[in-house]
Amino acid sequence: MEQVTQMITDALRELSSAEKRRVFPRFFKTGKGEYGEGDRFLGVVVPNVRIIARQHKELSLENIRELMQSEWHEVRLCALLMMVEKAKRADEPARKALFDLYLSVTEHINNWDLVDLSCRFVVGEYLLDKSREVLYRLAASPLLWDNRIAIVSTYAFIRRGQLEDTYALSDLMMRHPHDLMHKAIGWMLREAGKRDSQRLYDYVMAHRGEMPRTMLRYAIEKFSPEERAMLMIRV
Repeated sequence: MEQVTQMITDALRELSSAEKRRVFPRFFKTGKGEYGEGDRFLGVVVPNVRIIARQHKELSLENIRELMQSEWHEVRLCALLMMVEKAKRADEPARKALFDLYLSVTEHINNWDLVDLSCRFVVGEYLLDKSREVLYRLAASPLLWDNRIAIVSTYAFIRRGQLEDTYALSDLMMRHPHDLMHKAIGWMLREAGKRDSQRLYDYVMAHRGEMPRTMLRYAIEKFSPEERAMLMIRV
């Protein structure tokens, strides 16, 4: 399996950019004490990673598990995008296997882009007709990325008009200490508001005193300038 990892790494390296290798470590906060501390980048943009993922989407789940152990950010992203490609056309047993694999490697899904480009399809879509209890366990995890997977996975529900879990998880993680979660929760609330703007308005009115400012700004982004100005007033 190491040969597979080397093959994917080499394929990605051929599409890499020296400029992106310089920029990505700063952009994804890899410095000491930052959320992406120690991560390494080949310098490959997402569209090019998608090309490699689609070319190798038939790799086995064991191969994908091996890729998820890579030190390179883009190799892990490529593995996740392979999972997304598989999930789009998988039958129920295959979707369950992908879901289980995903949740077994969340410590390697360790930056916001890795979460956001994958969890809706592999986790959220799988749970559409099932219990969402696992999302509440992820929300209670000490791992930031588990928390982000929990809320961003609800995007799949929102797109079907199912808003309850987005609001319930927002309640649970309202006081999360990390700005990345404030942004993610605000983003999902904004998406929920596209389905039911009055419900979002009422929710924000009820919680704006306790919502972190970043979360609030993200949540009300689609409201009118007058509504945003009023809602941002500290209470």
